[in-house]
Amino acid sequence: MIAALYVESGGAYFGIDGIDPWDHARDARLYAGSYPVVAHPPCARWSRLAAWSHACRGAPPPGEDGGCFAAALASVRQWGGVLEHPAASAAWAAHGLIAPPPSGGWVTAGDWVGWTCQVEQGHYGHTTSKPTWLYAVGVDLPSLAWGACEAMAYQSGSAKRGQSKRKPVELMGRRERITTPPAFRDLLLAMARSRLA
Repeated sequence: MIAALYVESGGAYFGIDGIDPWDHARDARLYAGSYPVVAHPPCARWSRLAAWSHACRGAPPPGEDGGCFAAALASVRQWGGVLEHPAASAAWAAHGLIAPPPSGGWVTAGDWVGWTCQVEQGHYGHTTSKPTWLYAVGVDLPSLAWGACEAMAYQSGSAKRGQSKRKPVELMGRRERITTPPAFRDLLLAMARSRLA
């Protein structure tokens, strides 16, 4: 069994045998083990726009996520698994983790516990490049599709049916931005399952 923490209700982690999904209603901060985890803690308070959102929209201050990232990090450290967050997440520095190189490859996270890397979800089927940082503990560290995604043209409204296109993140709705492509989900689950081996 794998615990999928901070996932969207009815999203990519639901309906899969051997997966225990924790959505907003279950409050993943309460996860007490003992399965390995794949954690997707909320990122809005750690993003580059967090300060603007706080000042202009009255959102909580940067870094104030109700303890979600800290709880996800603690779960990965205790039970093994992998945590995913957007590249350049301020949560890394706030929790004493070393930022991984954009070129890819696993490097020590600097906490004497885990490993970190940058990978682009566009290699795994996302409609944008979506640079992502991973933090892993006690699992196999696979070789991933490192480096930048190959550029793909985006033609608003005029793309031919079936044509591949890379959509700018600014043109995406929230649901599309946060979607985890099945191939990337399966990669993260395979990492967490390696904790059981």
